[in-house]
Amino acid sequence: MSITSNHHQSVMLDESIEGLNIKNGGIYIDATFGRGGHTQAILDKLDASGSVIAFDQDIHAVEFAQENFNDDRLLVIHSAFTHMGKILNEHNLSGKIDGILMDLGVSSPQLDNADRGFSFNAQGPLDMRMDQTSGISAAQWLAQADEAEIADVIYKFGEEKRSRHIASAIKRYQQEQAITTTLQLANIIAGVVRSHKNKHPATRSFQAIRIFINQELGQLTEALNQTIDLLAPEGRLSVISFHSIEDRIVKQFIHNNSKQKQLPKGLPVMDSGIQQTLFKKMGKQFASKDEVRVNKRSRSALLRIAQRTTLVLEKC
Repeated sequence: MSITSNHHQSVMLDESIEGLNIKNGGIYIDATFGRGGHTQAILDKLDASGSVIAFDQDIHAVEFAQENFNDDRLLVIHSAFTHMGKILNEHNLSGKIDGILMDLGVSSPQLDNADRGFSFNAQGPLDMRMDQTSGISAAQWLAQADEAEIADVIYKFGEEKRSRHIASAIKRYQQEQAITTTLQLANIIAGVVRSHKNKHPATRSFQAIRIFINQELGQLTEALNQTIDLLAPEGRLSVISFHSIEDRIVKQFIHNNSKQKQLPKGLPVMDSGIQQTLFKKMGKQFASKDEVRVNKRSRSALLRIAQRTTLVLEKC
């Protein structure tokens, strides 16, 4: 969702960057580089002493950065954001990050490239891997998974009520031939799920399989937990999600860490009733009507912002 591309715009660009409350000489993380729209917007607000470290598990995104970004303040790393903590600790940056931005889900360039296998509207190999250098494709998984597993994945990660019917249709089809392309799978699902005015019948199922193949929810939980130790006092976390399952994880993480927590035993405090709060909620926002009008992909976007506190000690 890039501002550097001729065809794509970063979703909720202004709101997410504003939420970071950028300091001129700060250190910022773009955990999901994509095509660098958010990264460029952060760089534009930094002076010569500021820097951005960007992560992306998609090698195509990293190659795009190498070809299109020439800025000594930027370091782009080919890695899933679950490795942020380890990598930044190796750079002695734990507790020194002024802001972390996450733009979750599949990017517009990934959706628009039929060869990536994310789109149910274009013919392409049924891949769906964010990182095509590792793991198994969606086609390979569908070939080896049994009907019950497929149904469970589609229901759990896509909230698709007809998941069992879809799984059954997939296995019946595979008795005759393998499912290797996006349109094969989309057509199978369309034969089972009723079409809606603004939503393709395969939307939920493709989302579910993509999330499962890339282990997106587990990675999100792991990455969010790492932000606690990475962010400096008053550092900001800015997260854009695109469906309710992702947002529940982000919302619960911020909520759980915005409550007072008992300090671990052994800390040099005199009162055992003293507690700490890790994050301060800074609110949530939806994409504006104007943005949704020009970019339909922003219609489900939800931005949540939280601020890392200093060690707030309060008697319970």
